[in-house]
Amino acid sequence: MSLHLQKSNQAVAFFDFDGTLTTGDTLMPFLKFLVGAPAYYTKLLGLSPTLTAYLARLVPNDIAKQILLKKYLEGYDIKELYIQGELFCETAIPNILRHEGMERLKWHKEQGHECILLSASLDIYLEAFVKKLSLDGLICSKLRTNTKNRVSGELDGENCFGHAKALKLKQWLSSRAPCTTYGYGDSTGDHPFLMLVDEGWILKRGKFVRLDKI
Repeated sequence: MSLHLQKSNQAVAFFDFDGTLTTGDTLMPFLKFLVGAPAYYTKLLGLSPTLTAYLARLVPNDIAKQILLKKYLEGYDIKELYIQGELFCETAIPNILRHEGMERLKWHKEQGHECILLSASLDIYLEAFVKKLSLDGLICSKLRTNTKNRVSGELDGENCFGHAKALKLKQWLSSRAPCTTYGYGDSTGDHPFLMLVDEGWILKRGKFVRLDKI
């Protein structure tokens, strides 16, 4: 005997951040904002072997990201990073918002849908963005800290990217009543989570197109 659960009238829209609501990556601009241009490029030069290996697909995304975060963020007080994240959100992010993504977000909010940010980027600046736009939730990557609230340079849990992003979405949905779901992304790394929602949309040539489920 199968049990069919009636979906609620409440709809939820999940938005990737980098490249979907913005015109590109935000982690590297944030790191540059945080440490300043001279230190940013000096550290970046030291990461050349890792970045080369990543671009050649010899090092996976999560490993490369861990190395990057350790190089730039290890030892920071987490409270200071949240303060800098708010400043970054106020001063830098408005200049790189993508019109097409923000229009879709605006439409869902006007329909009364819940809007959730689902991103591999860090909570230290995404929390400020979610608060500023009065979004309904945030699922993202987080930094690990020690007992003195100092950042270790490692992630607390998995990098919210690819299949890990889809898993986090599954966990979120499992705690909710069935509802209509939408998803927006811009890269192949978003495909796993977009395949889980009722309507998945991928950005192609500046426009969102419905993702075919094969």
